[in-house]
Amino acid sequence: MLPRKQDHAMKGANGPRSRSVMNFKTVKLSSVRHSSAVLPSVLTFAVIVASGGLLLMIEKGMLNSMEIPPPRGNGQRSEHDAHVRQHGPVVDTDFQILQEIRNRTIRTMCGQKSMPHDVWSLSPLQRKTLLQHVLVNDQHRFLYCYVPKVACSNWKRLLKVLSGALGNVDAKIKMDHHSDLVFLSSLKPEEIRYRLKHYFKFLFVREPMERLLSAYKNKFGEIEAYQKRYGVEIVKRYRKGQGAKGPAVKGDDVTFAEFVRYLLDEDVDRMNEHWMPAYNLCQPCAVSYDFIGSYEHLQRDAEYVLRRVGAPDHVRFPARQPWYKPVTAETLQYYLCSLPQKLLKDLLPKYILDFSLFTYPLPNTTTPHCRH
Repeated sequence: MLPRKQDHAMKGANGPRSRSVMNFKTVKLSSVRHSSAVLPSVLTFAVIVASGGLLLMIEKGMLNSMEIPPPRGNGQRSEHDAHVRQHGPVVDTDFQILQEIRNRTIRTMCGQKSMPHDVWSLSPLQRKTLLQHVLVNDQHRFLYCYVPKVACSNWKRLLKVLSGALGNVDAKIKMDHHSDLVFLSSLKPEEIRYRLKHYFKFLFVREPMERLLSAYKNKFGEIEAYQKRYGVEIVKRYRKGQGAKGPAVKGDDVTFAEFVRYLLDEDVDRMNEHWMPAYNLCQPCAVSYDFIGSYEHLQRDAEYVLRRVGAPDHVRFPARQPWYKPVTAETLQYYLCSLPQKLLKDLLPKYILDFSLFTYPLPNTTTPHCRH
């Protein structure tokens, strides 16, 4: 059964609007939990506006002279820099700028007193979720926080190659998401502390609504176990005439609007990992990540990570599987524009930290844009 229905409805406050987003008033973050702390909505809105301004500067080529920033963390260069020097620096200007924007945004947001500042200041549930999503490679001294629907299967495959459990990334085997992998949750507290302090730490993120749509299409369109576990209850709960006394349902025809209504009643800390916000999975305020890669630049950013951790030259990031059907910008726009706008406005606050911390603009679902 699904968790008990909760009321997460939110009301916006009147205020200025960004020209790059939907008709969306400043939101309150009462649905985003950090222990019991609440991040001020004014700060969130300011960061989103600032991020949008920086992205506009990128488009206009106004930051071309920016140098690559040092990694977050204790402010010191890690031992992995030797590997970067050995393999050569990354010179892509957009890469440098995006990392600088994310670093500065995270420092600003995470510097607030209400935000967690280390793993041990998280609630037990938040800490458990985080540690269960951080994979460990002791040979190359790195930690990878995986976010489902952000190429995590390929990263797990690559980790198995680096550990010697798999011959190469193209091996034709069914992916096991737990065997031959070391999770941070399996280690003792002192071992966790050591690795968090001394290892290179990274994660990859994706545009929040695109990731959400990818999870919806995959889990409810292709995976029978999800249709039975979640789909049946969602249809019974949110579709008229399909209550306890309604006809039998299979859960294989959940609409996107029904899925969104279900998410609105979900506690972000208790969501399924495939639609839990990346913030709640990886806790970038509690863990000082050295690098945050983008799904939108997967091959480029993955190559950077492999150089940074000193992976053997023959190890490469896996190519996209031929059967994979990516979510296109047109598909995402169609689904978002088809949603009742109140649903989308109520949904965005749950993912607001993914938008703001990782510098993704809010979706534009204004009438002219949707008509186009």
